[in-house]
Amino acid sequence: MGKLFVVPTPVGNMEDMTFRAIRVLKEADLILAEDTRTSGILLKHYEIKNAMQSHHKFNEHQTTESIVRRIKAGETVALISDAGTPAISDPGFLLVRECVRNGIEVQTLPGATAFVPALVSSGLPDERFCFEGFLPQKKGRATRLEALKQESRTMIFYESPYRLVKTLTQFVEYFGAERQVSVCREISKVHEESVRGTLAEVIQHFTETEPKGEIVIVLAGIDAKEEKEHQKELQKEERKSKKYKNNINNI
Repeated sequence: MGKLFVVPTPVGNMEDMTFRAIRVLKEADLILAEDTRTSGILLKHYEIKNAMQSHHKFNEHQTTESIVRRIKAGETVALISDAGTPAISDPGFLLVRECVRNGIEVQTLPGATAFVPALVSSGLPDERFCFEGFLPQKKGRATRLEALKQESRTMIFYESPYRLVKTLTQFVEYFGAERQVSVCREISKVHEESVRGTLAEVIQHFTETEPKGEIVIVLAGIDAKEEKEHQKELQKEERKSKKYKNNINNI
């Protein structure tokens, strides 16, 4: 039986490719790529000439079964995405799950990913955090944000530069204008930057300066003072509700 390697690729700087990742890709019988044109540039740069097959969110349901068969027949397959670690807000989960179900060994190489550098550079607490990736665009978005209102851990989101200001403005509705945030863009590239401050301050910055590049939002969790105030509000609402029910029963 063969093996599946999950191989991270650079999120911006070609020098972030590891020696082991290059070796695995050169030795693989088949490389699965999110976009063969994008990955072709990377492979050409490192003189990797192995067979490559498209594997993305639009075809992974159809291709996963045949790939599993090939691995069970003895082939070594390497999975890459356009940038970063596959299966983290990218295709890959379905294939990994099926390989695990079929007793196929899965090895994920350590390497590039966007959210870890953004988190560490943010200056916000990083001993505990939750990764939310891309929020739903419409259905379920408000529900997800409501569920995160009392999250005490640092929260990490991915976002498009075109929706950044809109998303930050929506965050104000749920987390307050004074909540601390760090917006990191163009990680590992020439124009990498982290803009830090309150939500209100960062919104003002990106309203005046158009955001460009891939975006990672790192948002502080609720602090003890906010949590205490929230609990007081909940207790107040609970007392109001009980009083209202008592009044109804006495009618």
